[in-house]
Amino acid sequence: MELARLAAFTIHAHPWGERIQRVLAAALDAADPYRAVRRAIQRDQDRLIVEDRLYELDRFHHIYLIAIGKASMRMAEAAGELLGERLSEGIVVTKAGYAGRAPRMQVFTAGHPIPDRRSLLASDKILELLAKVQPQDLLLCLISGGASALMTAPADGIELHDLQQLTHLLLACGADITEINTLRKHLDRLKGGNLARLAHPAQLLTLVLSDVIGDPLEVIASGPTVPDPTTFRDALSVLERHAILDQTPLAIRLHLERGRAGEIPETPKPGDAIFNRVHNLVIGNNSMALQAALEQARREGFETLLLTASLQGEARLAGRWLAERARSSDIRRPACLAAGGETTVTLRGKGLGGRNQEVALGAVVELAEVPSALLVTLATDGGDGPTDAAGAAVSTDTFRRATALGMHPQTYLENNDAYHFFAALGDLIKTGPTMTNVNDLAFVFLFPPEMNAASG
Repeated sequence: MELARLAAFTIHAHPWGERIQRVLAAALDAADPYRAVRRAIQRDQDRLIVEDRLYELDRFHHIYLIAIGKASMRMAEAAGELLGERLSEGIVVTKAGYAGRAPRMQVFTAGHPIPDRRSLLASDKILELLAKVQPQDLLLCLISGGASALMTAPADGIELHDLQQLTHLLLACGADITEINTLRKHLDRLKGGNLARLAHPAQLLTLVLSDVIGDPLEVIASGPTVPDPTTFRDALSVLERHAILDQTPLAIRLHLERGRAGEIPETPKPGDAIFNRVHNLVIGNNSMALQAALEQARREGFETLLLTASLQGEARLAGRWLAERARSSDIRRPACLAAGGETTVTLRGKGLGGRNQEVALGAVVELAEVPSALLVTLATDGGDGPTDAAGAAVSTDTFRRATALGMHPQTYLENNDAYHFFAALGDLIKTGPTMTNVNDLAFVFLFPPEMNAASG
């Protein structure tokens, strides 16, 4: 990652700004999808070696590839190089701006986080490829964050606009990714183990770049190649718990109610024979990115502390929690405190922002009381919510700078308008597409009192 893509006023103005940028870059480089695939798969002549498993390429009539998610292009490039001419055909589905080219593969872009007609088209192509797969074939699936929206094949009776409306409702009410994907799995023909069902009885190998805390395979990308432990009843419970059942499109409610009544078959469950020839492997995650960042921080002269790899809950509250950890820490300075995870935002206003920017905004007031502190929040995919920013930078001095411009953080929080708050201060971080996705990162840098967190 080029350091210039990790700039913001507060970072650039700091005497240790380049060191901070190198720490951030180390985290993103550790999550590089191309490298992750090359670490996971070794090719020895006509054999693929994945962990302790051998795949004898000569035994397969055809080898197919399906790559879905924000990291799918780089993952597919690596796999394509390994397979070479042994690859019969492949499909790559990624977010707009993330596409590239790879031999013997069709590349599609689709909508995220709201599915669109391109999502339907790409899913139709996946279904067509799955219809070709025979028992003597190998199917390699490469899964990364964002796949749930990018690959959308609505169940019978459900239209795209129904799913779009539901997704808006779920994002606005603060539902977490497990809840959101529980619903998706019961409204789709490919999610919740259904891709594995359609590929059965071919050999299926799935490599996963995780964007979910704890790496639960049934949640990542809505678990297209793993058993689904959730039910139609669970899906309806999500809508009831967040009090959005009455606002949910009628077609979706009827579908879920029919499923709960047993009129529609459940998703494939643990123990189903269709998973006997399936192997799923996580090859990259948030923890790897955090560890790489902390190792780089130590090389840069920081004392280090991992706060958590499970940062969750309301984004603004997470920001306050990070500021409190900074205030109460007695670690020797200069120091780097790191956290990873995925927060949620309950929409109350009509502003612009994403969860990482709201984490940063939530920390502004409290961080003003921490001498020589600097907080950086970062979406590892480079896109935080519906914005062109990956995150933001906050320092001890941010509150003073903002109020001098007549801006109060609480006003912007109430309107969920973190983007415009940090844009006015020059403190948005705009990396552009990173081609990866392993959740979110937050770093608190603490310096000796005589070293200002930012100048100006």
